[in-house]
Amino acid sequence: MRIRNRTSLGESGRAALGKAGRAAIGAFATAAALAAPALAWAQPALWSGWGDSIARADQWRIVVSPYTQHWRPSDEHRHVWAFGAERAGPDGRFWGLSYFTNSFGQPSAYAFIGQRYSGVLGQPSMYVQWSGGIMYGYTGKYQSKVPLNVRGFSPGFVPSLGFQITPRTSLQYNLLGDAGVMFQVTHDWR
Repeated sequence: MRIRNRTSLGESGRAALGKAGRAAIGAFATAAALAAPALAWAQPALWSGWGDSIARADQWRIVVSPYTQHWRPSDEHRHVWAFGAERAGPDGRFWGLSYFTNSFGQPSAYAFIGQRYSGVLGQPSMYVQWSGGIMYGYTGKYQSKVPLNVRGFSPGFVPSLGFQITPRTSLQYNLLGDAGVMFQVTHDWR
């Protein structure tokens, strides 16, 4: 007897999100990942100062994700977890590396840069952030599960919403395209 995957949204959750909603989320994530190189070329001012920002980075963040909720659960899905580190500067820019098991139990990694914007909607403890980079890990028969995958390497883009619950700890929700949402705990290590 096989135990059903506990990452299920259930019938009501899948119906609420709807096929069109999942398609829109996937299209947005794919478009953002594809647009990043074009933005870097067309808008140099957008990326100016990244080298200085990284050089001034003064804070480490340790990130742990114990749970991921899939929008469309499958019997092939396995428990997804992640841990990683980010180096952040005073201007909200950061870079980092994350090691995780993907939805199919394969060891995977994500190297990225990003930007955090604090004080969203006038709430000092709320922030949004994005990260973009290169991901490795969807290989073999799962290579087609992420867009633009070449021998396990693919672009990645992760928009996030977070809440600073203490001066050094935050809870964050990472949108994983049309696959699901990852719940993350971040601890600032100064």
